[in-house]
Amino acid sequence: MIKLSQEAYLAHSALLEKKIENSILREYNDINEKERELLIAEHICKIMLLLNLNLSDDSLKDTPARISKMYSYEIFSGLDYKNFPKITFIDNKMKMNEIIIIKNIVLISTCEHHFITMNGQATVAYIPKNKIIGLSKINRIVQFYAKRPQIQERLTKQILTVLQVLLETNDVAVVVSMEHFCVKARGVCDVNSSTMTSCLEGLFKSNKNIRNEFFYKKNICE
Repeated sequence: MIKLSQEAYLAHSALLEKKIENSILREYNDINEKERELLIAEHICKIMLLLNLNLSDDSLKDTPARISKMYSYEIFSGLDYKNFPKITFIDNKMKMNEIIIIKNIVLISTCEHHFITMNGQATVAYIPKNKIIGLSKINRIVQFYAKRPQIQERLTKQILTVLQVLLETNDVAVVVSMEHFCVKARGVCDVNSSTMTSCLEGLFKSNKNIRNEFFYKKNICE
């Protein structure tokens, strides 16, 4: 069993406590990576055969293995907390107490209802207390939780909760805007719609001036 970093453990525990962690089974924890990869490929083979695809075709024969690697090490890598990003902090020696905003964080995730892509951007803001996080680490945290079968509402709350825990402050705001290919490419086939979710806590929720400042700075230059 791989020991998790303190930050990964705190993040996972906070999401469990708030009941916003993804539904992840524990019974397959002991399967090694290679065995898991082979089993996924085997099941993809069965799906493709049921779709009447000829797996001896030179364009299709390696598709199950490609999908298995993609699922395991790329688009669903956020299901495994051993991949949680390494986080660095600095003490807030400069007594920074203004809003820090990271805009236009690229998001590519997968709808858990149809296993089809959803993509967009996130804006994250916080007001520091005792520590400041390395800026790229916020991007990495956002992308870690996106690399799962997801729903946008849960993703938004996960990002906010994890940042609150790691930064030891309630003053966090998250806005996510995404286009869902389960809406664009199937069903209603609406190619123009997008979905926006937000989650604001601490001063971003209780203080109207700070909330307005956040949304003004978020929207400026967009």
